[in-house]
Amino acid sequence: MSWVANVMLSVGLEDRLNAEAFSDWLDNECPCREPGMGQGGCGSLRLITGMDKQWGGHKNPECQVFAGALNHADLTAVVEHFGSVAWRNPNAVQLFVMDQEEFYFRVWMIREGVLRQYAPSSPNEEDDEFWPSLA
Repeated sequence: MSWVANVMLSVGLEDRLNAEAFSDWLDNECPCREPGMGQGGCGSLRLITGMDKQWGGHKNPECQVFAGALNHADLTAVVEHFGSVAWRNPNAVQLFVMDQEEFYFRVWMIREGVLRQYAPSSPNEEDDEFWPSLA
């Protein structure tokens, strides 16, 4: 059985090598979410932007975004590792995380050397008011 988390990482051009190293950490060292599952092999991130990539619209994206679907990753460890990377421009990095059974991304950024979440903490998927009334 799998437990998938969608992850995106946005960085400035100066942090591409750090983003690739972060991806390597995910693929080789990231702890699994449940004890006894081992460590590493949770997945990696792939660059989804560039001159040869086009999203909607008539232009190519003008940002560096890496994305991946991680399996059984310990997301607390993922976020903590993101915060510990020696980013060249920490003000420009953003980590987007949406765990299985979640319906919106939690956004993590570094401000004044502190890792912070920029997403509402409530309502979340567990709260009745999150879901629209079908009446």
